[in-house]
Formats: sequence, structure tokens, C-alpha cells
Amino acid sequence: MKALPRLLALAALLLAGTVHADPPTGYPFVPYDEGLRQAQASGKNIFLYFGRYGCAWCDKTNKESFSDAGLKQLYSDNYVLVYVDAESGTRLTLPSGERITEMELGARLNVFATPVFLYLEPDGTAIFKAPGFKTVQDFRDFDRFVRGGHYKKMKLLEFLAENPS
Repeated sequence: MKALPRLLALAALLLAGTVHADPPTGYPFVPYDEGLRQAQASGKNIFLYFGRYGCAWCDKTNKESFSDAGLKQLYSDNYVLVYVDAESGTRLTLPSGERITEMELGARLNVFATPVFLYLEPDGTAIFKAPGFKTVQDFRDFDRFVRGGHYKKMKLLEFLAENPS
């Protein structure tokens, strides 16, 4: 009987090591390498979400912001949606043919906490990075900034000061 609690604890530890973070439900998120290919083919900008299992702020963002049907439609229609598990060892193949893990990608893009949201041009060039919990209105403002091309001539904070929602 004493062995049962130990076996259950061991099983829980083993399962915890294989759990991956999930993107918000109902969104057409794809892996990074596939997203780059889709963006280059479609000409759409990329919305890149770095999350991880056990991230309370990721969970809050998923429940409070990404549950909004209008936001889901806006982002699904206008961006290639990419999700990266910041702690994953899943291997990706970059357009150059280089193979890296999702965790290595995070380090390359200076992502050291989650959630982090990056907006990229179709070729993968960074537009801007927004760390931490974001509201539905934040995401709508970011969309106006990116899709309006305002990032080409001003910083996000300048745009928001001149163009409040």
C-alpha cells in the first residue's frame, strides 16, 4: 500500500515533463516554420504568441482576451497565427534549412518570460514585441498600428498617443 502513493507521484512527474502549453482554443495557430511559409505565400503579417505550460498570465490572456469572438475573427482573418511553446524541445526548420528548437527560437528573439506577442512582416522581420497580459483593446490597438502600416513611420506609443481608441 505504501508503494501506491510513490507510484502516483512518479507518474505525475513523468507526465508533467511531457505536457506542452496550448494556444487559445478555436484559433488557427500553426508552428513557427509553417507560419513563415504561409505568411510568405499569402503576404500576411505574422502574429506570434510565445506561451508555456503553467503560465498564469498566458492562461489569463487566453481566457479574458482570446475568448472574444470579434478579436478571434479579426486576427484569424488578417494574420498568420503562430504559437510557440517557449519551453518546448520541438524542432523547427527555418527557411534557411537550419533546424532549431522552439526554446532556441525564443532565446534568439529575446523571449525570456511569457506571454510575449510579436508582430512580424511576412519575411519574418520583427515589427514590434509586446510582453505580458494584454486586453482585447490592446490587441485591437496593435492591429490598427500594424495593419495600418504606422509602424513604418512611428513607434507604437507615438501612434497610440496620436490615435487613441
